Amino acid sequence: MNLKLRFQLSTMMFLNYFIWGAWYVTMGTYLGSTLSFSGAEIGVLFGAVSVAALVSPFFVGMIADRFFATEKILSFLHFIGGILFILIANATEFSWFYLFFQIYMLCFMPTVALTNSLSFRNLKDPNGEFPGIRVLGTLGFIAAMNIISHFELEESEMMFILAAMSSFALGFFSLFLPKTPPKEKGQKVTISDVLGLKAVGLLKEKSFLIFFIASVLICIPLAFYYAWANPFLNELGMEKAASKMSWGQVSETLFLLVMPFFFRKLGVKWMLVVAMISWGLRYFLFAFGDLGGLEWMLYGGIILHGICYDFFFVTGQIYVDNKAGEEAKGAAQGLITFATYGLGMLIGSYISGWIVDYYIAADGLAHNWKEIWMVPALGAMGVLLLFVFFFTEKSEEEKVEVNA
Repeated sequence: MNLKLRFQLSTMMFLNYFIWGAWYVTMGTYLGSTLSFSGAEIGVLFGAVSVAALVSPFFVGMIADRFFATEKILSFLHFIGGILFILIANATEFSWFYLFFQIYMLCFMPTVALTNSLSFRNLKDPNGEFPGIRVLGTLGFIAAMNIISHFELEESEMMFILAAMSSFALGFFSLFLPKTPPKEKGQKVTISDVLGLKAVGLLKEKSFLIFFIASVLICIPLAFYYAWANPFLNELGMEKAASKMSWGQVSETLFLLVMPFFFRKLGVKWMLVVAMISWGLRYFLFAFGDLGGLEWMLYGGIILHGICYDFFFVTGQIYVDNKAGEEAKGAAQGLITFATYGLGMLIGSYISGWIVDYYIAADGLAHNWKEIWMVPALGAMGVLLLFVFFFTEKSEEEKVEVNA
């Protein structure tokens, strides 16, 4: 890969995830502390991310892949995104905030798939070269969180202004990305292709059905972390909470590097089991941790993010890729994305908002966080038991080789 192409793709990934990192982790704190939105309202807003994840395959499959060059679509979506962020920063009523935010998410979520697609189509050796490009996305997310923390913007609308400026920058930069014309221009598209219905047949297999159900269910407790970890840490009084939460993304990067070793030793089932145990353990640590002698529990819960995310999502993607036939691989990945980021996270976002409202303290200001975190902790343990007892795979299918 030449240096120009590496610079183009790396900068694209860095900025795309920088935009996401500028608001995703800290928005809950702003909504609750500054705008005084209820837990249910905050849950609905985080659910907008999942609604967009459900809709984006239509956009990518039916429009982006068939009618317009990828770099031009990215430019358009990010310019619109920048305008929407300015509107979001100035919205103080829930109805207007939700309207602008939902439209923004419908613009942003397709860019995740589009940046991946543009990279794959311009790399000669995607398997070997893409990880080095994609890691810049994680670094962008980490950089944004640390900037928000350093300038103490967790309760300020300036996080959205930062995201807007970054979105305009990427919109302009996208015009100089490699020319990537629509790959399926003129080809007939069906609803079956877009929805991934070619992969539905995999659900006839007991092991895949259990994996699908577990994927939906485990993402319900997962939603608690994304929406409420930052408000929780700020309410406890942790200094520069967003910066310390970025350790989770550092952990994600490090565990991704050592995954091949664990994959060979454990196989699919036990990698997924370790991820589910880690999810439950993270919430138990949050429930009993404090800023006194048990502060290590809070940091432990943050650092576990690497195992929680990599061991479940990356392992799951590999499992799905190996279970599906050649014609259904893409559809199968779309089906699991629908189950996790779409359905599971949507349900979890709504439930988490209701739970947070239910366990608000008598003064109406603080929350009973121990009780709140016990809900996803016990939920994750329940999913773990379901998975351990009902998911079975032959050992030779489990231990899929992963290239380091």
